[in-house]
Amino acid sequence: MSNISPSTDQSIAQRYSADTLEKKIKNKTALQKELGWPAESKRMMLCLPVGMTKALGGELLEELIPGLMTLPIELLIRGKGTKEYGELFTKLAQDKNHRFAIVPDQEDAVNAMFAAADASLFLSDPSGLSELKCSLEYGSVPIAPECESLETYDPIQENGVAFTYENLDAWSVFAAIVRALETHRFPFDWRTVQRYCMESVK
Repeated sequence: MSNISPSTDQSIAQRYSADTLEKKIKNKTALQKELGWPAESKRMMLCLPVGMTKALGGELLEELIPGLMTLPIELLIRGKGTKEYGELFTKLAQDKNHRFAIVPDQEDAVNAMFAAADASLFLSDPSGLSELKCSLEYGSVPIAPECESLETYDPIQENGVAFTYENLDAWSVFAAIVRALETHRFPFDWRTVQRYCMESVK
């Protein structure tokens, strides 16, 4: 990915910075409109930014899907990975067409995904991945395994950049997503985490 930030990215609906995070939401509603989804700015939008293979946590995601469907979220999946998961996601996008969508694996579309998404879901260690840097840079809060690259958000101390989980199992991941959802219900707190994310990669 080229060195573009959300304050200079010409391909997204609304440019923004850590100081103007309230503008980021326009990217979500613009993408919802493009996908033919209801414009629901308060609904959490998650993205799977690395695509999906077994090595990246595909089997874990399969276990997670029934639980994800019970949550008030939308899921964007980068169209990258193995044919097996491509077919699974295509079927999900058809069956749950207001909840799941596949994003083309092209730079402008991927940047628009990061700009729209409230959070990025990683099901394997994201350390060193360009997708992790982009997630932070675009204020798409990582939900990821515990790793040295990410400081877990602490609502008491009001610091940290991610909602992390200790074990690579569906229950641990689901619990981390629910913790993120609970924080997302409070826009001021969520923007605080997003700002920490964006400032962490300056």
